[in-house]
Amino acid sequence: MEFTRRLGFRLGALLSIAILPIGLISLVQNLHLSREAERSAEIALLGRTASAAAGERALLQSALGSADALGPAILESQGQPQLCSELLRNFVQRSGTYRHAAFIPVDGQATCTSAGPDDPALDLSDDPTVRDFMRSPSTAVTALQRGPLSAEPIIVVLQPLYRDDAFLGLTALSLTQELLRSTHAMDFGTEGARILTFNNSGQVLIADIGDEDQPTLLLPRDVPLVSLPGQGEATFRAQANNGENRVFTVVPVVPGLVYALGSWSPSIAGVGLFQLSRWGAVMLPVALWVVSLSVAYFAVFRLVLRHITVLRGQMRRFAIGNRDSPPPVLADAPTEIADVSQTFHNMARILIRDEEAMEQAVAEKTVLLKEVHHRVKNNLQLIASIINMQSRLIDDRDAKRVLRSVQDRVAALATIYRNLYQAEQLDQVNADRLIADIITQLSAASAGAGRQLRVESDIQPLSMLPDQAVPLTLLTTEAFTNAVKYAAGDEPWVRVSLSSPAPGQGLLEVVNSTGDDAEAGGTGLGSQLIEAFSMQLEGDVVTETLDGCYRLALLFKLGHGGGSNANNPRQVVLTSAARAGSRH
Repeated sequence: MEFTRRLGFRLGALLSIAILPIGLISLVQNLHLSREAERSAEIALLGRTASAAAGERALLQSALGSADALGPAILESQGQPQLCSELLRNFVQRSGTYRHAAFIPVDGQATCTSAGPDDPALDLSDDPTVRDFMRSPSTAVTALQRGPLSAEPIIVVLQPLYRDDAFLGLTALSLTQELLRSTHAMDFGTEGARILTFNNSGQVLIADIGDEDQPTLLLPRDVPLVSLPGQGEATFRAQANNGENRVFTVVPVVPGLVYALGSWSPSIAGVGLFQLSRWGAVMLPVALWVVSLSVAYFAVFRLVLRHITVLRGQMRRFAIGNRDSPPPVLADAPTEIADVSQTFHNMARILIRDEEAMEQAVAEKTVLLKEVHHRVKNNLQLIASIINMQSRLIDDRDAKRVLRSVQDRVAALATIYRNLYQAEQLDQVNADRLIADIITQLSAASAGAGRQLRVESDIQPLSMLPDQAVPLTLLTTEAFTNAVKYAAGDEPWVRVSLSSPAPGQGLLEVVNSTGDDAEAGGTGLGSQLIEAFSMQLEGDVVTETLDGCYRLALLFKLGHGGGSNANNPRQVVLTSAARAGSRH
């Protein structure tokens, strides 16, 4: 989760928390406005549905009032079928609205009708609809696909007729369905809208459909019409029987008797607008949040992050060693960041100046130290040459041998100082190079004496401190000299190896062949010097005689810091030499 520690992420988190109350308030307000807009649209749809069914409402209410008004006249003419029929015919002719009128007695034999005098009496005793109404007389509006008198689709308004408390029959007025359908007035822009009326029993009365359509296609799927009147004015969304998702509205045309069902396409009803408004209520705060974060991040990036990124790059380049010149000061940064940049510039300039002075001082000291090593090497070579000249003037073999051993030791020291002043780094010495030079030098000396000797070497790369290289080289000189001295056999040989068996450790091995009667090793100055040098290296010397060979091994630790007591090689050499001289 490293990105959570970035300034941009933390700024975004803080701004999100700061903007959250405002976003919640905006969300609540937008949702409230969306609900209000949706409610207003629903009320508008209810109003348009009621307006479309207004003509039908007027006709049905007028029919109900007329049927109720005809009751007293029918009662007065009861028993006089011709007079009653004449009354109804005159009423239908004067109104011009109704198709027929009739009084249906309880037995179903209607003799009082608006039909012509020559028409036979109307027998409705076997009509199931009439029988149902007779069993439960009530005001009703129903639809017939074929009228008994007109033989065409009609709407019948039924009004029960009573004398005192006795039920006498039903007063019926019929209107053509086409007349009622023609009263459905649709406003401009309501293409695709349909109006359907139904009674309180769930029977469809009038539907705005084409000749090829079915009224049931306009009805909501799985929603029975008989369940809608109890909801009063209502708006709901459902899938129609034709598979379309539509908006439905229910308004009463004649309360308790007839209701209008409006079926609206979503585009006309504004459902898409409702959904957009709800999405807008959610997306607007989100958009404000995103814009606020973008503006804030852009401002912080331009004012802070951009300059911090540049400053960080300058610091990283300076840290990895790019110090050719002080980093430039950020010119267009804010005051606070510009102060930091100026401070870093001053610090870098001072560090570069001090490092240049230190590098110059170190370079001068290195040159002086190498010059000292060079002169010491020259002096040691001069001493070795003097010893060599002196040994030529002496005839005593023992004296010559002693001078030769001293000359070898002085030459070894000269080789050490030659490598020191030739080394690129004065704190590390290539021990493998030193040992190889010593072996080559001593091998050449033994070959010059006319002796046949095979010298083998296995010198692996090894770096060590100068204070360790000096005693190791001198110890190698003594060990190799002893090995050459005591190597015997038909084909004498000497083998020298230098390796690092483990990290932080070094191993020097000097092995020489031995004859049948030869004695390996010695107890003179060389052995004492080997012991002294091994102590200085904090190592252990192990000597052993194997089949036909003598082995000397030194396991020592490799130092990683400056010399201590150190481990001063010249002090140890002088001390060891003094001890050896006293023992001689």
